[in-house]
Amino acid sequence: MSLELVLIAAAALFCVGLYGAMSQQVVVMVMMGLELMLNGVILAAGAFWWFLAPAPDGQVLLLVVITAMTVEMAMGFAVAILLHRSRRTDMTDMASDLAG
Repeated sequence: MSLELVLIAAAALFCVGLYGAMSQQVVVMVMMGLELMLNGVILAAGAFWWFLAPAPDGQVLLLVVITAMTVEMAMGFAVAILLHRSRRTDMTDMASDLAG
């Protein structure tokens, strides 16, 4: 397995996530698209770490990014559940008042 092959897989994962985030209106599906995009970025960062400079610093950075992604998704799902409980909908159009 080469760096180029892993980067192509990461780019494909990012593109699928981008399409999913842009084409869906259900909050959970948009969040799943964002999750795929972040996983593509993490895969690319891990590939760069593995192939170019396999030092422990890269592992720590990836763990920090994965932790931040997990917290962000937990907050997003909490907002989606709150939106669903208060308005009985899960569409992004109905959540326009959440915008700053």
